[in-house]
Amino acid sequence: MSASDLPGITLGPAPARRAALRRRIRLLVAATITYNVIEAVVALTAGAAASSAALIGFGLDSVVEVASAAAVAWQFSATDHERRERAALRVIALSFFALAAYVTFDAVRALLGAATVEHSTPGLILAAFSLVVMPFLSYAQRRAGRELGSASAVADSKQTLLCTYLSAVLLAGLALNSLFGLSWADPVAALVIAAVAVKEGRDSWRGDACCATCPATET
Repeated sequence: MSASDLPGITLGPAPARRAALRRRIRLLVAATITYNVIEAVVALTAGAAASSAALIGFGLDSVVEVASAAAVAWQFSATDHERRERAALRVIALSFFALAAYVTFDAVRALLGAATVEHSTPGLILAAFSLVVMPFLSYAQRRAGRELGSASAVADSKQTLLCTYLSAVLLAGLALNSLFGLSWADPVAALVIAAVAVKEGRDSWRGDACCATCPATET
């Protein structure tokens, strides 16, 4: 009788497959870092020009994405990467919390009338483009991370997926402000970004990004 015939036993990936998955994750991490560096520069520049709390928050989220991806890259740079798992998850979680704190402060300040939010064409284009790109990066990394059984890789993929949701929120806030002059829509969108960041940070801190028994394959 083979191990596959025994009930309740799930075999993980073979060593060669594990090595291939680690290489794939490193490539996806590199792509995520590159895209988010560009995204951060565009969003922060456009956000400062338009006094947009949502755009600045989105740009800071891109900075957090880079920190998260770098943490996963650091983890997988070692042969025994499992030892670095908890430290990588802590970095991801703390990055989320820092993002939420700053964005909340900036959004409340905007709601109190500290600044007038201007129209931002670069912001609208960036939000729409990220809404298309980020789901593909997130799915690929999540699939590889679950097959490998890595909670930090799955957490990082969730952070990339978060960027998709934030892109939609950002696009809505910028569009409402540009089309209808609803200046409050921008800081409200920023507060949504902060709230989602807190939840994801809490999940990463607890290690909830991947269950204890990740499947060997994902269907």
